[in-house]
Amino acid sequence: MIRDFFRAIAQIGDPPFRRVVLLGIGLSLLLLMAVYGGFLFLLNMFVPDTVTIPWIGEVGAIDTILSWGSAVLMLGLSVFLMIPVASAFTGLFLDSVVDAVEERHYPQLPPATPLPLMDQLIDSANFFAVLILVNVIALVVFIFAGPVGPILFWALNGFLLGREYFTLVAMRRLGRAGAKALRARHAGQIWLAGTLMAAPLSIPILNLVVPVLGVATFTHIFHRLDGARRT
Repeated sequence: MIRDFFRAIAQIGDPPFRRVVLLGIGLSLLLLMAVYGGFLFLLNMFVPDTVTIPWIGEVGAIDTILSWGSAVLMLGLSVFLMIPVASAFTGLFLDSVVDAVEERHYPQLPPATPLPLMDQLIDSANFFAVLILVNVIALVVFIFAGPVGPILFWALNGFLLGREYFTLVAMRRLGRAGAKALRARHAGQIWLAGTLMAAPLSIPILNLVVPVLGVATFTHIFHRLDGARRT
């Protein structure tokens, strides 16, 4: 598994990898900026410039204080939000990353069956919704779980990331049913690989690159497990 990851890192400079990384960074930042801009718009619309507090009097610059506070809050929430956002966008450009890995390391294979665009959109949307829900729950658990919070957070996201990325990669070669069957036989290893990917996803900036490395890593993992199955 570690070897699979380092093989993925060695290919990060390839044009298809760079393109997906740049697209993921651009789209993720645009989405977060749009969300934050919408929040500021609502804040300015409904929050008055000044409020009067009994025994204190008039307090000004309330909207400015809340704006700065919301910026700090958004930076903190981005640690949780960037996992579903970056992962969902990477899922949309999965094929180009997998093709680049297979072209370099597995040139003897016949062409894979690309996933239909509509299926990719539906799978990415479903995965995004599940990740958002899980991370909202994880955020609450993280607050009250103390020192075990990060471990629970990584393990939960690792299960979902490993499950989704491995299935998407394997479906190109085995179909949906075959991908699920192979995933079930190696659930523990796939979960561990997903958890190793979820941990650096918690680090801002780095979390924009890790999904691409994750897809490449799971491509190597799939071919290793599928090769063992065939022998």
